[in-house]
Amino acid sequence: MTEGERQASIRDVWRAVVPHAWRERLRELRHRRRRRVRLGDLRRTTPIELHLGRTRGGPIDRHYIEAFLDAHRGDIRGRVLEVLDPGYTERFGSGVEHVDILDIDPTNRRATITADVTDLAPVADETFDCILLTQVLQLVWDVQSAMNALARVLAPGGVLLATLPGIVRNAPGKCDWWRFTSWSARRLAEDAFGAGAVEVETYGNVLAVTGFLYGLGRDDFDAKTLAVNDPRYEFVVAIRAVKQPHQDR
Repeated sequence: MTEGERQASIRDVWRAVVPHAWRERLRELRHRRRRRVRLGDLRRTTPIELHLGRTRGGPIDRHYIEAFLDAHRGDIRGRVLEVLDPGYTERFGSGVEHVDILDIDPTNRRATITADVTDLAPVADETFDCILLTQVLQLVWDVQSAMNALARVLAPGGVLLATLPGIVRNAPGKCDWWRFTSWSARRLAEDAFGAGAVEVETYGNVLAVTGFLYGLGRDDFDAKTLAVNDPRYEFVVAIRAVKQPHQDR
């Protein structure tokens, strides 16, 4: 008897001896055991840390934001606008001639422009060669007006480098309005800059997203794990938009 014939004979005996209902129950128990996951420290309803990984090597989303800016160092040049402080311009800029700091809060002593990003009223058209806008637009209700204003104050050939949150927790105490996908980010930017002027990238994977939601930080993951990109889990969404010559907004 061959091995195949022996297996077929065993199956025939099994079906003849064991009632159908029992066989189905055993099959379900076998599948349930196969699906069982050891959750360990994740079997909890509160995060491991509340500070988004700041005490564990820094927030995981900043790993991706900095990777995006590092990949586009050549765009951070000339006259640059950044929000809150010039940290990323100083770190990633190349050939920067001048940097302005934007904040709606007049108490920010580092701010050189106090304005709402939805209109940027104090800023003349075509002022900047680059704008860095990291994790800001989720706090703005009228995001399309903000994107139009950013396009207006960029000089022809100027570049907007913006990052937006995808799958993240909310920001307590702030007007945290939106979460974005690659589709919504592209539509938002193309409506202001035009089709063909916008590139959208996404970063993250299910483990990076899960770690961030649990309050883990960069030190909890190796670079190889964070480098895996799964488009089904858009953790950070990044926009590179170029102001076209004679673009009227």
